[in-house]
Amino acid sequence: MGAALLAAALVPAIAQAQGSNPGFDVDAATRAYLDLLQGPARAKSDAYFEGGYWLTLWGAVVAVLVYGALLVSGWSARLRDLAARRIKRTRLVPASYGVLFTLVTFVLFLPWSIYTGFVREAQYGLMSQTFGAWLIDQLKMLGISLVVNALLFTAIYAVIRRFRRGWWAIGTGVVIGFLTIGLLLGPVFIEPMFNEYTEMPAGPLRDRIVAMAEAQQIPADHIYVADESRQSKRISANVAGLGPTIRIALNDNLLNRTSPDEVAAVMGHEMGHYVLNHIGWLLFWFGLGVLVIFLALSRIAPRLIARYPRSGVRDVSDPAGAPLLLAIASLLAALATPYISTVIRWNESEADRFGLDAARAPDGFAKVAIRLSEYRKLEPGPIEEFLFFDHPSGATRIRMAMQWKKDNMPGATMAKPTLAQ
Repeated sequence: MGAALLAAALVPAIAQAQGSNPGFDVDAATRAYLDLLQGPARAKSDAYFEGGYWLTLWGAVVAVLVYGALLVSGWSARLRDLAARRIKRTRLVPASYGVLFTLVTFVLFLPWSIYTGFVREAQYGLMSQTFGAWLIDQLKMLGISLVVNALLFTAIYAVIRRFRRGWWAIGTGVVIGFLTIGLLLGPVFIEPMFNEYTEMPAGPLRDRIVAMAEAQQIPADHIYVADESRQSKRISANVAGLGPTIRIALNDNLLNRTSPDEVAAVMGHEMGHYVLNHIGWLLFWFGLGVLVIFLALSRIAPRLIARYPRSGVRDVSDPAGAPLLLAIASLLAALATPYISTVIRWNESEADRFGLDAARAPDGFAKVAIRLSEYRKLEPGPIEEFLFFDHPSGATRIRMAMQWKKDNMPGATMAKPTLAQ
């Protein structure tokens, strides 16, 4: 009798451990999808993504060289003096300096930006824009940066002047405040400067997205499609904004290149970011990183300024010292890459799980992972994924989808996958 009861208790546990569909082979199903990207296409994807590892390093080196040149040459001090001559009110000098600094650094960084943002993207077949169109977008970003940096420099240096010892803590709050405002205003004022947003056409797919959004209590009066195909071949979507500016958007590449199940899988993932409050969490974790960097700056920068008076920087409250602060911050941010990647990757993994439950389209999810792997390495090693991936790898995502399929679709069968719509 006791043995029978024990057996009866163990059967459900064993069945749960095996999954609700023991005949479905997760490893084989995962491998079938991974094999869709092979040969030259796989090699090209790996080369593109692995090159990005070096861009992180070289980007920091370029930043240090540019900012260092501004300091050593005395240009930064001259820009401050020029700003001071034009602005009589001392408190507004950082704003004037911020504008001049933004213009100068835009020009100095332009060769690097052209290579990383245009030449390299075109070499790997990801760019849809002409150089002229790309440059126009960069000039638009410059215009935005001029306004934002004038305000940010004013706020940060006001805090440094007022709170000599604790500016690093209050300054972190200022940065988070600017980011929050950017998230609030971005969908309404900034993103439309770069792309045209139109209502998604009525039909079964739109109805499906609206139903998913309403099930998660996400405002779905409007579903927008962005014409990003004129810039890039990448697929993307988002639930962006805060409060009254929240909106659901997907780009035309996603709509035109993928199947309805793939679109639903992506939208479920993006809705997960909203429902799980990932914007708030990212602001928190990013703010923690900024706090550490600002604390380091408050300890390192004054010593370096005192040691090298020929730079013309008077003290840490002098806006002419901005290149020094940014050079140190660039190095620290590069060193913090694993931290940044892990925080983002954790949120992305949570959104993946949410999206699988919301869309119930594991094969669509797996197909999207393959499409994204056109420019993301599909099967990295575990250490490589930890250090450099800010999203789960394609292999990780496909395995998650196939495990979900086994656990939640009892009648699921093995079938050879294709990427046909």
